[in-house]
Amino acid sequence: MESKIVIIGAGEVGFNLAKSLSRENHEITVIDNNPQKCARVKNNLDVHVIEGDGASQRILQRVDMKNIDYLISLTRIDEINLVCSRIAKKMGAKHVICRLRNTEYIHKDAIITPEQFGIEYVTYPEKAAQIEIENLIRRSSTVEVQEFHNGDILMIGVNLESSSPLIGRTIENVMTSNPFTQHQTVFINRSDDFFIPRKDDIYKKNDHVYFVSRKEDVDEVQKMAGKPSFDVNNVMILGAGKIGRLLAKSLQFDYNVKIIEKNKDKAKAYSPNLSETLMLIGDGLDIEFLESENISNVDCFISATQNEQTNILAALLAKHYGAKQVVLHITTTSYLKSVRRIGADAIVSKNISAVNEVLNVIRSNEDNLEIHRFDDVGVEAIDVRVTDDSPYLKKNMSIDSLSEEFSIAAIIRSDKVIIPNMMTEIKSEDELLIFAKPENAKDAESLFIVND
Repeated sequence: MESKIVIIGAGEVGFNLAKSLSRENHEITVIDNNPQKCARVKNNLDVHVIEGDGASQRILQRVDMKNIDYLISLTRIDEINLVCSRIAKKMGAKHVICRLRNTEYIHKDAIITPEQFGIEYVTYPEKAAQIEIENLIRRSSTVEVQEFHNGDILMIGVNLESSSPLIGRTIENVMTSNPFTQHQTVFINRSDDFFIPRKDDIYKKNDHVYFVSRKEDVDEVQKMAGKPSFDVNNVMILGAGKIGRLLAKSLQFDYNVKIIEKNKDKAKAYSPNLSETLMLIGDGLDIEFLESENISNVDCFISATQNEQTNILAALLAKHYGAKQVVLHITTTSYLKSVRRIGADAIVSKNISAVNEVLNVIRSNEDNLEIHRFDDVGVEAIDVRVTDDSPYLKKNMSIDSLSEEFSIAAIIRSDKVIIPNMMTEIKSEDELLIFAKPENAKDAESLFIVND
């Protein structure tokens, strides 16, 4: 179902959200007061652009708000987002989604709440990034992790190093020789080329491979790929910004946590609120400093400053000097494809997390489908429920006969997770987790769903 959507703010989150939604033929209007950002949207996306202040009643009146399905306010300033949301709701917008950075608004003692502004859903990008990184640490894993179906299904991303036992073997060979380690290889990054593999494709050195498995099989999949889990004790965080502080606050009672912060005043200001965290004043790019803090004994190093270049260089240094797990936070999504080559174990972007949050809200409201976009790899995961009259069932098709443009990673049947093989039967009411290129996603959906 096509919707009319207004996005306030054309930064990284707003731009990438507009990009994703425009692929689905929604009617999109983007509002921003920055001429350069507006020009970027105009030059790259097929959407309507209004240059102006999204918190201005005069500007918002240029939109027929009573016919707007979603008003999504995504500027970097909380107060502007709150005002935009309130005005739009008063003018008749059906649904209002808002980005906030300050978590005080959801505190149990909050004087002002998002609901008072007509906001139905709030995305906290920094909080989402913190949760994603924390999940990596608590899973004691050297791999990227993405959860599906309330955590019952996991997708992990693994760098195949020279020691990996998978190198030189076909996907089919690995599956048949590991029958009790149920998994699907859903896509591969090879020399900046991302593709959905077929059964005769061969794993190669330096491939970044994404596997899907049941939660209970993840450890075995990691071992199979040459990346077993390990015990995490020592955590080092570079940067006492929002993400760094949220991480330290949550982890400090379970791990030995250090924060490196270059700004002395900033370090002193935040240290009292992190009683069990060791706050170090220093430069995360200073090799002597890192060695003096035993970087080689660090189980997990998180590069999370507000400077992109610093994060990248620090991640390289930490990896080179022996940190077991290196997590890199990056804001500029256009860097993602290139940054994957530097060797970090996991790359997290608060902006991608925010985009996926909003997409899932819209999709769940519209057609009860869940979607996860991986824009840097050109792949998306969709969740569909098979209907009785679907073309797949009517034509008596099999998994082996499906298009090579998408793959079925998992089946949920009566709350049981099934990782399919070529012989697995798909039934009516099965819930499918499908990976596809964006241009093929609708074809995949229509094969299993017949909408009224």
